[in-house]
Amino acid sequence: MEAQRVRIVEGGKLVIPAAMRRELGISAGDTVMVDIDHGELRVRSINKALENARSILRRYIPEGASLSDELIADRRAEAERE
Repeated sequence: MEAQRVRIVEGGKLVIPAAMRRELGISAGDTVMVDIDHGELRVRSINKALENARSILRRYIPEGASLSDELIADRRAEAERE
């Protein structure tokens, strides 16, 4: 999608054009992630931010491994030792 010119209104509010909100899958009242990346403001939906975080974590988790199962097993073993 092409860049669009928007205005910052009273209170520092930024109005995101409707077409961009639709493309991001966000609507009024939704929470979004906002950060600054190389001097540019970046807005992401929570779902997109989670998707990105999961893809980063997948690089470090072996295929077929279940971290929750490993954590539960560790906790049970720890409880047995007590």
